[in-house]
Amino acid sequence: MSTVDLTGQVALVTGGARGIGSAAVHRLAKLGARVAVLDLDAAGAHRVASAVGGIAIAGDVADPATMPAVVEQVEKEFGRLDVVLLNAGIGGGQTGVDDALDVARYRKLVGVNVDHVVYGLCAAVPALRRQGGGKIVITASLAGLTAMPADPLYTLTKHAVVGYARAAGKALAGDDITVSALCPGFVDTLLLGAAKEEFNSVAFPLLTPSDVAEALQTVLAQGEPGQAWIIQPGGKVTAYDFRGVPGVGGGKMPPEVVLGRI
Repeated sequence: MSTVDLTGQVALVTGGARGIGSAAVHRLAKLGARVAVLDLDAAGAHRVASAVGGIAIAGDVADPATMPAVVEQVEKEFGRLDVVLLNAGIGGGQTGVDDALDVARYRKLVGVNVDHVVYGLCAAVPALRRQGGGKIVITASLAGLTAMPADPLYTLTKHAVVGYARAAGKALAGDDITVSALCPGFVDTLLLGAAKEEFNSVAFPLLTPSDVAEALQTVLAQGEPGQAWIIQPGGKVTAYDFRGVPGVGGGKMPPEVVLGRI
């Protein structure tokens, strides 16, 4: 496990009241950071923040007004912002592959899993620039790297945020802002729901939130712009090796280079 010293720095964690978010808050505080905990569950956010001497903020991350207001509050309280973990997320709850689509439920899923990441990154970037740089980590999933037929809509949202992290990471590298995606396998949290019983019945190993928080520490220490990192039970956190796409006209120049010049 890589070490990183966050003494004197300030971190913001969305979805910080439980699960991966709570474990991340404790890990960031242990590394020296002062931490702001954002969650729709006000009582949960307060409980976690109080345990580490941080601040709790209640808010709906899918509301476009929330993240700018939260970043402003964090800067007002602590005077700076250095690390952001965009962690809030929910499950799909429906297949999304038939005509029974619950549109309201679908919009809520996209609002939390995708829109909040965009709102959060856009709100955080000016604050990080004021510090001369910083780190943004997005909690994605293996569902952002491979198909999960049991939950196509969740897969859609996690593919979206992995792609966003890869592109935003390259776009912001010149500002010394490192954007990474953290893609854990199945984690023992409430998000598993009834599926946890199925995993237990076949003795399928699950990650703990602490495992993911430990992986976060490595990403903060070693992450490069636009990387996606994988963590599986019993394994080491590893940067995913994207194969890339063929070059233009069969040549060596990848399309993203050409697009970056237009």
